[in-house]
Amino acid sequence: MAETKRRVAVVDYGMCNLFSVQRACEHVGLASFVTSDPAAVRTADAAILPGVGAFGEGMRNMVQRGLDDALRDLVARGRPLLGICLGMQMILSQSEEFGDHRGLDLVPGRVVKFALSPGDPGRIRVPQIGWNRLVAPAGYPGCWADTPLQGVADGEYMYFVHSFYAVPRDPGVVLSRTTYSGIEYCSSFRKDRIYATQFHPEKSGPAGIMIYRNFKSFCDE
Repeated sequence: MAETKRRVAVVDYGMCNLFSVQRACEHVGLASFVTSDPAAVRTADAAILPGVGAFGEGMRNMVQRGLDDALRDLVARGRPLLGICLGMQMILSQSEEFGDHRGLDLVPGRVVKFALSPGDPGRIRVPQIGWNRLVAPAGYPGCWADTPLQGVADGEYMYFVHSFYAVPRDPGVVLSRTTYSGIEYCSSFRKDRIYATQFHPEKSGPAGIMIYRNFKSFCDE
């Protein structure tokens, strides 16, 4: 008997790197489909929320299409959701990027800009573009078992492109931390069946593809 593949909605709100995400899904055997239809998102078995660009514009596009409520409904049904880069940030409550903007509020927290302490004469070059390391916090001593990072080595490099970063209200949801220009920040988190990465796993080689493979296993549960 042929294996039944879970239907994974790749959410299109006009600011997504859809091709590379779909290719990664195909590589690990996920039956993904790109959609901007809220009904299709609500009835999917899981969803991926990718994205690049500004938080405020991303949320406006989501609300105009009705995708914000569709994602809240999907999560309320207990379906897995993976947020990537801007998608990770929009899962949180609010962002200070070019003003004050409300997010999906699926995970309490805020999005802030890379900045040094007041009075520090140093400057931070943003965006951060390139490879940087993931480090496990104390709660996940290098193994990340039963998380999207299962099988990824502590200290592994992933590919980042961003000027802002996530600050979850509950530090217990943080899966990995990364340091850029002396600032340590949350580079991935997990809350229930919501998973999120600031880096782009689909652009991060074999270790990044492992994250998609782990997400597939969550979808199959």
